[in-house]
Amino acid sequence: MTSHSHHHQSMLSVEEARAHVLEHFTRLDDEEKPILESFGQVLAEDVSSAFDVPPMENSAMDGYAVQAASVAGASEASPVSLRVVGSIAAGALPAERVAPGTAIRIMTGAPLPKGADAVVPFEETDELEQRRGEAEASHIGIYVGVPEATNVRPVGQDVGKGDLVLEAGTVLRSAHIGVLASLGKSRVRVVRRPRVAVLATGDELIEPGEPFEAGRIYNSNSPGVASEVARAGGVPVLLGIAGDDIASLNARIEQGLESDLLITTAGVSKGDYDIVKDVLAQRGNMEFWSVRMRPAKPLAFGTLRAPGGRAVPHLGLPGNPVSALVAFEQLGRPAVLKMMGRNDFERPTVQAVLEEPIVNHDGRRVYARVVVSRREGSYYAKLTGHQGSNLLTSVARANGLAICPEDVPEKAAGEVVTVQMIDWPEEVF
Repeated sequence: MTSHSHHHQSMLSVEEARAHVLEHFTRLDDEEKPILESFGQVLAEDVSSAFDVPPMENSAMDGYAVQAASVAGASEASPVSLRVVGSIAAGALPAERVAPGTAIRIMTGAPLPKGADAVVPFEETDELEQRRGEAEASHIGIYVGVPEATNVRPVGQDVGKGDLVLEAGTVLRSAHIGVLASLGKSRVRVVRRPRVAVLATGDELIEPGEPFEAGRIYNSNSPGVASEVARAGGVPVLLGIAGDDIASLNARIEQGLESDLLITTAGVSKGDYDIVKDVLAQRGNMEFWSVRMRPAKPLAFGTLRAPGGRAVPHLGLPGNPVSALVAFEQLGRPAVLKMMGRNDFERPTVQAVLEEPIVNHDGRRVYARVVVSRREGSYYAKLTGHQGSNLLTSVARANGLAICPEDVPEKAAGEVVTVQMIDWPEEVF
């Protein structure tokens, strides 16, 4: 049985292709790791607090802890003089208590002493005038009356003891990691990052850093795709280049079987030299697809048999660099996100006015590389020059993919198109 019996004859829509791919992926297992290494990962446990945050009433200002009753009616014209009986730094526990007619000097974040029910900030006192003298003042003049609870942060204002603070499924961002730290946690359970092996195929390829040779091309697909894997949260494993010989290809695929996903580039389109297809078909169940998209019509997808009865999904991207990146964006990235426990696979989209036409000459969905900019409150999309799928710079200049639907022969200049934002540069938005 040759690999050709695995070919799908009909064209798949992008959605059908994505659904077929995603069926083969599930959320990976959990791992426990240091909070600083968990950025962008999905929380695998509910996190509750073992204590109140803040754990005790504390001061919101640098000033004096007082009893509100002692300073009622104070003003700059007739200050109230209080005896200063102590001072509390942040992190220290108060020893003295505040009685009527007394005050304790307190710093922001320091626990409120017993007896006190308000804090008067330094700037509402004669602290600065007194400072000109050397000795620590024994009395302080208060210039303002304050109601109870003024500048006092209550117990549990941020988090109550036993409260659910972060739910399982939360994608950890900087503030979440700060919250975990505030609960005293240095480690956290998260869904582990998928390992994604990236293999380039083709005798014509040489690695960047090797001397340039006529007739050869540098392997740009692997670094480009690996960077996208990392950006989505996965761990790229670069397997280098497999030449068009069976031994080289098999050796590289063996290595790739240790990963959660193997991505190959090139060797999967209809007219391709069949070694890549044959080797893949022998090692598992491969389908060679035509997807109704431009660029990136030819794709392969299947599962490879791995030791111990595991099946490793394999995504075969086209060899053209632009096609490889666009196909990864539509099919590879969602797979990486699903393994990470994410369920939001869609890039943000904007509606933008097209500045030049997109011509669709064969009924595929066109993903045109565009630069989106914002003028007078509207988005505009400009093509990044020639759209040939071999022209990697057409993606390098782009921040979006403008979509011309399958059934639309042309989107004219001035028409509004949906643009998938592959980047969200601050200067545009």
